Amino acid sequence: MSSSAGSVVNGGVSFWYADDGLPAVRQPLAGDTAADVVIVGGGYTGLWTAYYLKKAAPFLRITVLEQKFCGYGASGRNGGWLYNGIAGRDRYAKLHGHEAAVRLQRAMNDTVDEVVRVLAEEGVEADVHQGGVLEVARTPAQLARLKAFHRAELAFGEKDRELYDAGQTAERIKVADAVGSTWTPHGARVHPVKLVKGLAAAVEALGVTVHELTPVTEIRPQHAVTPYGTVRAPYILRCTEGFTAGLKGHKRTWLPMNSSMIATEPLTDAQWESVGWDGRETLGDMAHAYMYAQRTADGRIALGGRGVPYRFGSRTDNDGRTQETTIEALREILVGFFPSLAGVRVEHAWSGVLGVPRDWCATVTLDRSTGLGWAGGYVGSGVATANLAGRTLCDLVRLDSGQGGRTELTELPWVGHKVRKWEPEPLRWLGVQGMYATYRTADRRETATHSAESSRLARWADRVAGRH
Repeated sequence: MSSSAGSVVNGGVSFWYADDGLPAVRQPLAGDTAADVVIVGGGYTGLWTAYYLKKAAPFLRITVLEQKFCGYGASGRNGGWLYNGIAGRDRYAKLHGHEAAVRLQRAMNDTVDEVVRVLAEEGVEADVHQGGVLEVARTPAQLARLKAFHRAELAFGEKDRELYDAGQTAERIKVADAVGSTWTPHGARVHPVKLVKGLAAAVEALGVTVHELTPVTEIRPQHAVTPYGTVRAPYILRCTEGFTAGLKGHKRTWLPMNSSMIATEPLTDAQWESVGWDGRETLGDMAHAYMYAQRTADGRIALGGRGVPYRFGSRTDNDGRTQETTIEALREILVGFFPSLAGVRVEHAWSGVLGVPRDWCATVTLDRSTGLGWAGGYVGSGVATANLAGRTLCDLVRLDSGQGGRTELTELPWVGHKVRKWEPEPLRWLGVQGMYATYRTADRRETATHSAESSRLARWADRVAGRH
């Protein structure tokens, strides 16, 4: 690449905020107050929950409490993959049966269309392009995993998924060394910040109270405690995803996994011709330490990967600042995929945290004995999953309060799922660092050997991590 990492805009929350501007911050909580429902966290999950609850029951007094501003966390930093992936589906199939997991997958497929529908209805322009999701394989071992993944998706009811060989893949996108790919129509590119800003405005327009600059330090039954006062409500819903560890008593509930991204300068027409990508699919791969990317509405490539996966003591970053080594590693992935872009400048880099439960399963829960609820643990697949979680939390609150009955969503297998906490430090730091070092070693070994068998190292790391 032609530019040094030092010339890259680093942090500033994310490129998406540099592109669309930081929001005007809403007023913090002014003192003790009461509500019918308190939602802790002003990201996608909290805002979707508030949106559907207020639409279903306009009389409810709903208060959202956000520590910085709506979309400060993963909702404003992600790769813009609005797609049908959900963390934990295979485990839910083992626990509840194949058909239960099929229902969960079908709900996720429908969620992509639901988000697009609501954005159109609310007049939110979020650069949506429904080009689907293309995941490529670049080694024999990746191709074997891709074919197994494709078969599994078909088995979970995704009949409109397609499998491509090397030639068919090249017709869609010119990824170096690509030997095959799989594509699903259940995906769209979005601009994360335009989505979260529009959703926050829609929620406020419905009459939901949103307080920003209001960190919640403790959640207990019927109480959300902040430095500015306590909000009391029958229902307190925790929608804090990667920032959950900062709450009292939740240090080991979900691990804040770090993910990092870069955005290039806008590409020229000639450069795009060298890449292809006319369908504007979101792009992923089958490496163990995988990448994810999109072609932005203004003609850039935004690409992400794990970087430094975890900070000791469940710490989170400072406004998205990213290590130079991570920027260089993502730059290498970009050029590895698209050698013709070796001279393209990287203009922005940033990081953010996502929530990882100990068993890598996303969950939605409402404890009917306490009125405490929560949703998250999306393990990086949260853009669409947060919408399904918000609708599910809405239905659970309405069921518990007698305003509604059981629905298809309240019966999905991720509802009420329980999982043990993460190990104390330094065990979890050592475990996560070791796991991702092992995945990267496995990827290098597969590339060097050209074996069609996945590295045993990766299978070992999966077992240690509790992913399978």
